[in-house]
Amino acid sequence: MTATWQFWAFLSAIFAALTAIFAKVGISGINSDFATLIRTIVIIAALCLFLSITGQWQRPGAIPAKSWVFLVLSGLATGASWLAYFRALQLGDASHVAPIDKLSVIFVAIFGVTFLGEKLTAINWTGVVLIGAGVILLALKF
Repeated sequence: MTATWQFWAFLSAIFAALTAIFAKVGISGINSDFATLIRTIVIIAALCLFLSITGQWQRPGAIPAKSWVFLVLSGLATGASWLAYFRALQLGDASHVAPIDKLSVIFVAIFGVTFLGEKLTAINWTGVVLIGAGVILLALKF
C-alpha cells in the first residue's frame, strides 16, 4: 500500500491540512513572511536529516541542466505560494483560506493538459468542476 501514489497523495493532503492549522496558530503575533522563513528553515533541516538517514544524497553535478532549471522554477513558485498562503492565513480563517488554496487542483488540471499533454476524460473534467464548486461553497461566509 505504501508503494502507491494514492497513499502518498492522501498523506500529503493530511499534512497539508495540518500545515494550515499549525500555521494559523503559529503566525499569531509574527510577520507572515518571517514565519515563512522559519517554516522553510525547518523544512531544509528535516530534509537534510532525512536524506542523511536514508542515504539518498546525490551529486549536484550529476543532475541534468533541465532538471535544475525546472526545480529552481518550482522552488520559486513554492516560495511565492507559501508567502501568499501565510499572508492569507494571517488575514483570514484557515477554513476559508485552505479551500481557495486548493484551486491549485483546477490549475494543475488545466496546466497539465495545456503544457504536459495530459488527457482528462469527461468524468475527470466533471471532478475538476465539482472541486471548483466545492471551493466556492467552502469559501463563502454566511
